[in-house]
Amino acid sequence: MHFRTRAIHVGQDRDAVTGAVVPPIHVASTFVQPDASMSTAYDYARTGSPTRHAFERTLADLDGGVRALAFASGMAATHCVAQLLVPGDRIVTGTDIYGGTWRLFNRVLAAQGILVTAVDTSDTAAVAAAVVPGTKLVWIESPGNPLLSITDIAACADIAHAAGALLACDATLATPALTRPLEHGADIVMHSATKSIGGHSDLLGGALVVRDAELGTRLHWLQNATGAVMGPLEAFLCSRGLKTLELRVQAQSATALQLAEWLALQPQVRRVLYPGLAGHPGHALAVRQMRGGFGTIVSFEIDGGVEQARRVVESTRLFQLAVSLGAVESLIEIPALMSHGSYDPAARKAVGIADGLIRLAVGLEAFADLRADLASALG
Repeated sequence: MHFRTRAIHVGQDRDAVTGAVVPPIHVASTFVQPDASMSTAYDYARTGSPTRHAFERTLADLDGGVRALAFASGMAATHCVAQLLVPGDRIVTGTDIYGGTWRLFNRVLAAQGILVTAVDTSDTAAVAAAVVPGTKLVWIESPGNPLLSITDIAACADIAHAAGALLACDATLATPALTRPLEHGADIVMHSATKSIGGHSDLLGGALVVRDAELGTRLHWLQNATGAVMGPLEAFLCSRGLKTLELRVQAQSATALQLAEWLALQPQVRRVLYPGLAGHPGHALAVRQMRGGFGTIVSFEIDGGVEQARRVVESTRLFQLAVSLGAVESLIEIPALMSHGSYDPAARKAVGIADGLIRLAVGLEAFADLRADLASALG
């Protein structure tokens, strides 16, 4: 079956008791056992619940994995992967990554004895050089956030596996509607379900998807032991979001491309970062690695630095000034001050996140209306 058909039907069985086409939300925290052997499918909601499992089944199928795990947030999912490591292990990660991930790796894990090396993962040779004995995890994002770099997932998988390491890919900006990293050799995919999977700015959640059952068992043990699980209401909303994911993301990606092309023609704009543009350094790879569009995020720099950027983001009416992305409404922000403010300023500058960089999260509004809003703000 096609992606959008599976998104509607896999894991979403009609209720056996009532025949309801939408599975009910199970809010129970504990489940009665027939005997003391604890042999039923459910015992305690931290370990698993029917509503959470329904969402996990759908997402695993869409990502091409054998198992998915739903978490309370994207950072909880990322932290669960990091708990596979012990002091002295090494992580190789990208420089164009979400600010919260940078903070977890460099402020939390580094203090616990995990050695972190950050490189431009769009440069495969740099990744290969950084993977040394003791590297247990290579963590990439494609597209990257907020510079929209494109990383060769298959090449990084080969490098990681040759060294006996795992490859994990944060695919939040792509979603399984555009890129499925497990098909390119990744071991783990992480999604911030808060973003496009939920799609309506009304939930907090994260997810991991794996292609190896044993790895899934290890991660579920850690999840159960530490407890950062997704609640039933959030799981229900994520299941609902998946049903329209492909339609939303493809429509948003089409508008994002139109806005990127228009921004590139504006005299106030110094550069536009979007993998759908032919001049983007990762465009050819994005064409091969992404399907149905190039994502919903557009970043650009304008003349005048951070003060002029502030004037722009504080002047839009349809683009609302807020962090996050992937929802039906369009958002605008300055990464250096907002989503990536947790970076050390020197580190942020070193990786190319300029103080005046503006990031757009394109929603489902009409292109003409969004263009007019930006034209007014730029003017």
